[in-house]
Parts: sequence; C-alpha cells; structure tokens
Amino acid sequence: MVAQDGGGRLVVEGLEKHYELDGAEVPVVKGVTFTIEPGKFYSLLGPSGCGKTTTLRCVAGLENSNGGRILLDDKVLSTGTEHVSPDKRDVGMVFQNYAIWPHMTVFANAVFPLQVASGRLPKKEARKRAMEALELVQLDSFAHRPATALSGGQQQRLALARALAHRPRLLLLDEPLSNLDAKLRDTMRSELRSLQQRLGITALYVTHDQSEALSMSDRVAVMHEGRIVQEAAPRDLYYQPADRFVADFVGRVNMIPAVVRDRSANGDALVEAFGTRMVTPCPSGVGTGGDVTITFRPESVRWHETAPDRPNVFPARVARVEFLGEIVEYEADVLSGQTVVGSLVARGAPLNSPAAGDTIFIELAPHACRVLAA
Repeated sequence: MVAQDGGGRLVVEGLEKHYELDGAEVPVVKGVTFTIEPGKFYSLLGPSGCGKTTTLRCVAGLENSNGGRILLDDKVLSTGTEHVSPDKRDVGMVFQNYAIWPHMTVFANAVFPLQVASGRLPKKEARKRAMEALELVQLDSFAHRPATALSGGQQQRLALARALAHRPRLLLLDEPLSNLDAKLRDTMRSELRSLQQRLGITALYVTHDQSEALSMSDRVAVMHEGRIVQEAAPRDLYYQPADRFVADFVGRVNMIPAVVRDRSANGDALVEAFGTRMVTPCPSGVGTGGDVTITFRPESVRWHETAPDRPNVFPARVARVEFLGEIVEYEADVLSGQTVVGSLVARGAPLNSPAAGDTIFIELAPHACRVLAA
C-alpha cells in the first residue's frame, strides 16, 4: 500500500483572478477565502463559469493568481506576485479527462511523473511507488496492459494512482467522475471517498453535481459569480441554505412567498402562506410585516388521507404523479375551499403515494421549513 504521511492544511486567503479580454480585465475569482484542515475532503460546488475550476487551477499552480495568498502547511505557494511552480507544490491532480497517455502502458503512466520530477527518485524506488499506487486502486494486475485497453472507470483509477504515486500532501480533483455513466459514477464516488479517508490525504474537489458534493465532503463551499456564497457541512447546506441561489442550486426545493405576521420568544414565526397561517423557524433579523420566502425540500412533505391535529396542515389535490424508481414525485395544488392558492412538489416512497386527482392533506413540519428574507 502507498504510505501516506497525512494530509496538508490548505489555506486560501482573498484569492483574486482575472483575465484580459479586449483590453479589459474580466474578474473570474473574487476574494475567495477558505481553509481545509488536514485529512478533510472539501468541495467547491457551483454552476459552469462560477470560478470553481479556476480556483482549483490557482491552487495547483496551473494559473497565476492576481491577488491573495495560497498556503500549504504554512508554505506560501502564491501571493499574487510570487508563484511556486506546480512541480514544487507537493500536490497531485486528477483532471476531468484523466489525461492518460495512450501510447504508454498502465505502469508507464503511473511511474512517468516520478521519472521526470525534480529530485527524481532512484529507479527502484520509483517503480515501487508506482506499483503501490496501482495496487491501491486495484490496477496492479493490469500494469503491463496498454492504457487504452482500460475501461472508463479503470482510466479514472489510473489517473488517481498517478496523482498519488508521489505521495502528495494535497489531492486536487477537477470533476473526475463527470465522464462516467451514472451507475459507475456512484460506485467510483464511494471508492474515491473511502480511499481518501484511508490515506488521510487532504482533498479539494470541484464539481457541479450536488449529489457528489453532499455525499463525499466534510465541508462544501457553494460558488456563484466568482464568490463563495455559503460554506457549511453537507447536511447544514442542504437544510439551511443561506439564500435563494443556494436553496435552488443544491437539490430540489419548494419556494413559497409569505409574509411574517408575528414572532414568538422561541424564534418561531407565524407567517401567512397558501392563504392561511403556518408556523416556521425564522432568523432573528426578519421582522413582522416583512416579505419572505419559505423553502422546504420535497421529501420533507408528508401527506394524509385525513387531517392530523398538528400545525401546517393544508388540503390539497394531487395534480401529477411521476414514478422515478426508488421514489415517486408528485405535484399538489393547495386548496382554500375549491380555489387553488398555491402548489408544491413532494417526494415519497413508491408503495405509499397518492394518485393523480386524489384530495389529500399536506403536512409541513415546522422544523423542515426555512425562512429566507426576500
């Protein structure tokens, strides 16, 4: 097995990056700051063009930043004016397209970076490390096979082995699973996270896939237009989004316009939504009379054939039911008498779902709702 000394501590402070376009500066990364503690898995999540890959490339040294600092274990890698070259940063990187050399064998791909690196290892030690890395990703028996004879999942593993062979303090991963089919992507996601935890290596992962970020990470930073708009543990990010962008980008969500009518001492609010009153936790900075948005996840919705004696229960009519395999998604129109006053999307188990046209009662548990200022 590959021996690891543990992961490094990455600190990014006020990172700035811009490009020149038609004589003007176009900012891409705008004051990004975050810290990854040793051995942790940290994801930058966001849509295309948000600056996440540029941030990763600045950490790798493939892009020169225009401001801020990047440090790995207190070693300064970048200051905006000074830059340590990529080969001296003690990082390993896995690219989106794997960057496998097609004319080489599996072993040759794994050992090549050790052979060309500054301060090259003796041939015997380089071979030993390359084979250990291949064994780690279960490719040691394929060492003499042409790299082009590997499947997509095996090529992804080879790219990972190559990145790990020199035992870096930091592993950088730029959407490495995006070219795999859905089932293999799920398998490799689990294997990659398990491997990272076993090695204790620090990992910075870039993705636009919220499922990847939430399932693999210790912490996730959501980026939008060059900035981090929220950083949190996956569960907190999902259930306590900081704003409408995060709520909408990180998974399926319902957003209902509402007005705060009253506040209680325990932090709950009485809000008017769906033409009636409902109870929900509410941030301290939101006053009575204010327009807000109530967010809740489709899987937080419960339905009943008769109305339970609990808060936040509304009559509704099922407008649409869609079978998705492991879950059923349905759209329900909330009723006031016979008038539709709103709609929502819910998800539940296939064996316990209403049918289109059913009149049901929707329940939204107060703790499952979150109030966002307008």
